[in-house]
Amino acid sequence: MTGKAKPKKHTAKELAAKLDAATTNRGGGKAGLADRTGKEKGGHAKLECPLCKVTAPDIKSMQIHHDARHPKIPFDDSKLNNLHSTVVADTSTSTSKPKPGVRGSLKK
Repeated sequence: MTGKAKPKKHTAKELAAKLDAATTNRGGGKAGLADRTGKEKGGHAKLECPLCKVTAPDIKSMQIHHDARHPKIPFDDSKLNNLHSTVVADTSTSTSKPKPGVRGSLKK
């Protein structure tokens, strides 16, 4: 046990969790926006509902959405828009330098 005035030290588990939270890409912010919306190939949103244009990562999630939002219309997976097959990633090179990953500098 530590005394009242003695500061407690951080545990290795706490420090590792803090490092992981700081350096791992969680898909938020501007960096994860394209990934979440499926604007580029490889994003999370693979399928798009043909009725309301809501995106989902897989068939099961889209079926849950369809049953909840469009209960009167029968679910047909052949009518879904596959965003990965229709949108091609932009491979054009720009004049700006490449951006570093999440936290850190460019590796040379």
